[in-house]
Amino acid sequence: QVQVVESGGSLVQPGGSLRLSCVVSGFSLDYYAIGWLRQAPGKQREGAICINSSDGRTNYVDSVKGRFTISRDNAKHTVYLQMFDLKPEDTARYYCAAQRGRICSLYPNGYDYWGQGTQVTVSS
Repeated sequence: QVQVVESGGSLVQPGGSLRLSCVVSGFSLDYYAIGWLRQAPGKQREGAICINSSDGRTNYVDSVKGRFTISRDNAKHTVYLQMFDLKPEDTARYYCAAQRGRICSLYPNGYDYWGQGTQVTVSS
């Protein structure tokens, strides 16, 4: 049975840091690109950052450049999203998603498996 489970979301002050985790089961991370996508209230879901399955290269939306990093530990079936210098506009529900293939995508369409999401709220 495929499962994608995110954790680590929280309320954090502007300028703070947070690390999200995504644990998968039922499939091998070796063959899946992983994305962290987010959806703010009243907005469409968007890709924030993603990582290839093959070479570990990452792609990200400009608004998170220099502040978000993504990493994967295939042996632990886990992908991490480290967020620094968080801003109120980062407030959203963050979803981990898996897409079979080598190259990751920031577009929500095409992902095969999704988690339920974890809430990140940036507010003073």
